[in-house]
Amino acid sequence: MIKEVNLRVLPVDAANEQAIRNVVSRETGESEDRIRAVRILRKSIDARQRTVFINLKVRVFIDEEPTDELFDLVTYPDVSGAQQAVVVGAGPAGLFAALRLIELGVRPIVLERGKNVHERKRDIALISRQHRVDGESNYCFGEGGAGAFSDGKLFTRSKKRGSVDKILRVLCQHGASTSILIDAHPHIGTDKLPRVIEIIRRRIELCGGEVRFGTRVDGFLFQAGKVVGVQTAGGEEVSGPVILATGHSARDIYRYLYQSKIALEPKGIAIGVRLEHPQKLIDQIQYHSPDGRGEYLPAAEYNFVTQVKGRGVYSFCMCPGGFVVPSASGAEQVVVNGMSPSTRGSRWANAAMVVEIRPEDCPQMLSRKNSTYAPGSVLGLMGLQEYLEKQAWIEGGKTQVAPAQRMADFVKGRLSKNLPSTSYTPGLISSGLHEWLPPFVARRLQEGFLDFGRKSHGFLTNEALLIAIETRTSAPVRIPRDPLNFHHLEIEGLYPCGEGAGYAGGIVSAAMDGEKCAEALVGNLRK
Repeated sequence: MIKEVNLRVLPVDAANEQAIRNVVSRETGESEDRIRAVRILRKSIDARQRTVFINLKVRVFIDEEPTDELFDLVTYPDVSGAQQAVVVGAGPAGLFAALRLIELGVRPIVLERGKNVHERKRDIALISRQHRVDGESNYCFGEGGAGAFSDGKLFTRSKKRGSVDKILRVLCQHGASTSILIDAHPHIGTDKLPRVIEIIRRRIELCGGEVRFGTRVDGFLFQAGKVVGVQTAGGEEVSGPVILATGHSARDIYRYLYQSKIALEPKGIAIGVRLEHPQKLIDQIQYHSPDGRGEYLPAAEYNFVTQVKGRGVYSFCMCPGGFVVPSASGAEQVVVNGMSPSTRGSRWANAAMVVEIRPEDCPQMLSRKNSTYAPGSVLGLMGLQEYLEKQAWIEGGKTQVAPAQRMADFVKGRLSKNLPSTSYTPGLISSGLHEWLPPFVARRLQEGFLDFGRKSHGFLTNEALLIAIETRTSAPVRIPRDPLNFHHLEIEGLYPCGEGAGYAGGIVSAAMDGEKCAEALVGNLRK
């Protein structure tokens, strides 16, 4: 007999297999000698009250042995001689699109402008050591995309797009820990995700697909108004229907679409800062204990959201036990992001703290003098991103040193005399963020922080640090597509996909969108 049981236990008990069996026996009324195994299906933390509990959903095997299979394996056939399709970009959307194409019997040709994930590491290290950004190999471009070195969080609310469980199972099949199938907020970690990405690439190649690095796509090939392939920066032509999964930082693609009069739509973004606290302080606040998390609890997370003057102010991409990293993808930019290793063991916690920006807000913050594009242009918000990233670069001394300010000083509108220690390795410089951030953003952040401080005593503190600037939360445009066939709304053969197309936000939602685009492409081929 197999039963599924929901348990609520103390952290010390959740960490002990025998303690869990004792609780299961008590809850089910079954004697322990009849319980052959207890398998945890779901795990989450409830820290809403003074006493912290762990919620478990378990499968109990009574008088029978458990099956060995933790998850079903996906079968990937040999597609060496099959019809081919082009996938532009080897981030989560592109890689999962390629895997799904193989499942469905189509040969993927994956074209990635950056380097493989191993070689990327060296270029990323140079950003901190020499303040040098390689425009084709950085935290945003290269195998694995922005997710490979930015955190590895797998939590998503975008469950209508497809099967979250399938994406997690595929990641496990390619080397990720099976804990991601259990945890409420699954996380692989920046130290382990690159290896998973390498294994996925090898799977694509073993099945007859191709992955080409250092291959930037500069344009499409058309035939009778339909996209039939791409042209690379090296002049090579690669034929096949195209899944465009270039990520939210491939601004040259947006410019190409704009200049080629291929339909784009403006889309809202969010802009703000990285907020960094000591992790111990966040543990103390979230777990209601001066001792912090203790022995049996993980590094604490938080989530804040409020409305200020009609716009959302909220935390995003929270990284407990993590690091703030330099995420510029070109010259004369300072951009920051966050990441956490699998252990989440650093002494800092960070999260983006951002303000919602809608297309109609752009004229309030941007003029023709400080933007490549007019404020009302479809690329106006991209121009705003570029302008603010350059301002941060200037404030930082025209290096990857980031402008920063203590949290309470920012709220009170005063320059910080000194700065606390930080995880941001290129270095910080004290800067009056309240003065040079657009008032539309700065004032809402100030009011938002006051609200968060009221909700969570101790959160608003000068021990915390604001690091500028966070601009790459999502794409500044949407590439419109047919809601049924997933190809571009006006052009057949082109399948806008993932974060860069404006249809995803994070590893899992991008992966699900990649699968959906692959399914639509194959369905249209078979028609």
